Amino acid sequence: MTASPFPNRTLARLRAGEAISCLWLSLGSAALAEIAAEQAPDAIVLDLQHGQWDSAMTHAALAVVAAWGVTPLARVADKQALSIGQALDAGAAGVIVPLVDTAEEAAAVVAAAHYPPHGVRSGGGMRPLRDFPAYLAASRTEALVAVMIETRAGLDNAAAIARTPGLDMLFIGPGDLGLALAGDGPPLETAIAAILAAAREAGVPCGIFTSSATEARERIAQGFRFVIAADDINLARAGFAAALSSTSQDSTV
Repeated sequence: MTASPFPNRTLARLRAGEAISCLWLSLGSAALAEIAAEQAPDAIVLDLQHGQWDSAMTHAALAVVAAWGVTPLARVADKQALSIGQALDAGAAGVIVPLVDTAEEAAAVVAAAHYPPHGVRSGGGMRPLRDFPAYLAASRTEALVAVMIETRAGLDNAAAIARTPGLDMLFIGPGDLGLALAGDGPPLETAIAAILAAAREAGVPCGIFTSSATEARERIAQGFRFVIAADDINLARAGFAAALSSTSQDSTV
């Protein structure tokens, strides 16, 4: 087994028009990431924005996911170049960048994910430097770059964002988008449909956060190409609740 994030099978499949089903991990456990990777999902996303991942555990989790042959991705903390570069240096095969509002911001994200002359990413990190010439060559074409549309400005600029050169995917954050549209915006599903249409028009895949396998299947049927089959927080909550409920019923006399 290898801990290299490349070749990026998820990106290759997205480019071929296939649908990707992922697991989303927030609880900051490399051991849990290994259990998840053993189930052979298409990809695993570490949530570095809202999750409990510190630097050491992020490095460990990304390595073990890649070692199982699963694509390791990271939803980074913010759209700053430092956050994007650190996630890639740690071993992510791609980044999902939150709260991107304009095409200019999307272009900056793409640049942050790539080395000169195609971008501004700084060369470094333990994993890239093990064989930097090979890593550099692979990253040129295999580092996945996705931006999240989850604000009113992002919705308004979705068509321009989708046409950003070098962008591999739009990804909708329905939770924050719903908050942003509350009160004076269009209905959430109308906004989601508009973003999906913008992605299709630009010829880029569109993903969306989903909270269950059922919702994931429904979104794939709508045309989404990157969905979340399950996340660790909801799985743990549902599993604990089911176990306690079953135990309570079994012990009734």
